[in-house]
Order: sequence, then C-alpha cells, then structure tokens
Amino acid sequence: MNILGAVGGDGDDGDDKEKEEEAERERLEAIREAEERRKEKHRKMEEEREKMRQEIRDKYNIKKKEEIVDPVQEEPNPLMRKKKTPEELAREAEEADEDEFTKLKNTIETQVNELKSQIESKCVMQ
Repeated sequence: MNILGAVGGDGDDGDDKEKEEEAERERLEAIREAEERRKEKHRKMEEEREKMRQEIRDKYNIKKKEEIVDPVQEEPNPLMRKKKTPEELAREAEEADEDEFTKLKNTIETQVNELKSQIESKCVMQ
C-alpha cells in the first residue's frame, strides 16, 4: 500500500502552471492570428469594392472625392491596452461635464444668482 501521493500531492503544481501559461500564450496567439486573417480578408474585400467603384467612375466619367485621412494610431491589441488610472477616469468625467453647454448654463446660473442677490439686497420687506 503506497500512501505517498495520496495527501500531499506529487509536486506537479509547477508543471500545471507552466502548462496553463503555455495554453494561455497559444490561445492569445490564435486570437491574434484570427484577427490578422479577418483584417486581411476585409482589406481584400475593400480592394475589390474600390476596383468596382473605380470602374463605375470611369464608365460615367465621375471624379473620385478626395479622402481626408486622419492618422489614427490603432491599438495593437484591445485586450492588451493599458488600463486607465482612477485619476484619468476622473479627469475625463470632469472634462465631459465641462462641455460648452454646461459652461454656458453655469455662467447663466451664476449671473442670475448675482442679480437675484442684488435685487434682494435693494428690496426691504416691511
């Protein structure tokens, strides 16, 4: 009767962690590859559409509209992006609260309150 591995375990915890880490790396790699294939597929489809559009433009002598492309940096992987700190989240919320309409509203409320206090100070109830 061998009781050695029954309670304490064999010490395979390190191997299990390594296997889990390897499986996670493979999963992330598979996701990345699938995303690249999807982007390539859509790029090719867009090229085909643009080719058809150009044929139509040529047929009807239509000039192509000039596209203004803003250089937007794309996150390499949305799952791997940096999380925002509570300070950044608070600042963004504050900026959202301080849009033009809110600023105008606050200005008007301040002016109304000032006028109200001036009128109240001049009027005396008897």
